[in-house]
Amino acid sequence: MNRPPRPEATLRDQFGDIDIYLFDQLLRGRIPRDAHVCDVGCGSGRNLVYLMQQGYRVSAVDADANLIAGVQRMAARWAPLLPSDSFRVEPIEALTFPAASADVVISSAVLHFARDDEQFDAMLRETWRILRAGGLFFCRLASSIGIEARVRPTSHGRYWLPDGSERYLVNEARLLELTRTLGGALLDPIKTTIVQDQRSMTTWVMRKLG
Repeated sequence: MNRPPRPEATLRDQFGDIDIYLFDQLLRGRIPRDAHVCDVGCGSGRNLVYLMQQGYRVSAVDADANLIAGVQRMAARWAPLLPSDSFRVEPIEALTFPAASADVVISSAVLHFARDDEQFDAMLRETWRILRAGGLFFCRLASSIGIEARVRPTSHGRYWLPDGSERYLVNEARLLELTRTLGGALLDPIKTTIVQDQRSMTTWVMRKLG
């Protein structure tokens, strides 16, 4: 008796709405299977779907309790053996994970929500603190790169963008200086995508030096 073929999983089933630039890091073998990956400012967990399904050690932080509850439900489905305290509700500038506890840290579309220079520096410092020496730092954030003439400063490092939103913005010189002062080394050149009439998004990928 012939049975109907089983429907194959779609790419979205496998990868969720993963950041395409994070997917690129996976394709290049920079996130090994035994890595502990911490998503700092995880939101709905869109970058964790594949990692959970593939058995990575995953942890995540977000200030929104409802979003963390959703990520915990994802973990219950795909990664039930992960410790219950892997997913925490807390501000990024006050993380409770131990220093040097993650092999890979993801900061995707998070840092540009900083309200001023002080909070930006605190968020970045804590994110960097939990990354071990030799670990991978993957960051996507809004910048002024390529749209300098189209953003208007408000105060404390924040700007109005062409899409009408207000964000904390960095530029290339700032990212290069932060790479140096944090003790990192760029793994890729700084890459920026300009979204027409909206914003500029920059990918910043570093290795933490020992």
